[in-house]
Amino acid sequence: MSEQRPMMTIDRADYPSPITIGLTCRCPRCGKGKLFKGFLSLRESCDVCGLDYDFADPADGPAFFVLCFTCVPALIVAVWVEVALQPPLWVHFLTTLPLIIAACVLPLRPLKAWLIASQFYHDAAEGKRVDMVPPAGQTSHD
Repeated sequence: MSEQRPMMTIDRADYPSPITIGLTCRCPRCGKGKLFKGFLSLRESCDVCGLDYDFADPADGPAFFVLCFTCVPALIVAVWVEVALQPPLWVHFLTTLPLIIAACVLPLRPLKAWLIASQFYHDAAEGKRVDMVPPAGQTSHD
């Protein structure tokens, strides 16, 4: 028989919003401690409140959002510049290449922080199978 954890009511007003955390890249619980130790690598825990970041698993979410919402438009601008203006190749190296690199790299960190904060804020976790045990006196076929 599996034990179910009790439902806890959490006042979400006590936590910073995921958008604020995404923009500041701070701890999702206190909003003060640093979330990252490198550009995209997470710290073990918050240096202010001690929140363990083991729950954080944004997977490929940040890369997906960057690809869909920033890289594709940047590439469309690059193609438009080529078709409309037909500049020499060196112009693309000076304008289009930095635009695409900036569009790919700069949003990764805030998007990863936002996804981690959303996981914390909404208490998201990996789905687990729960075996339902029928009450005493009932069979599972009733």
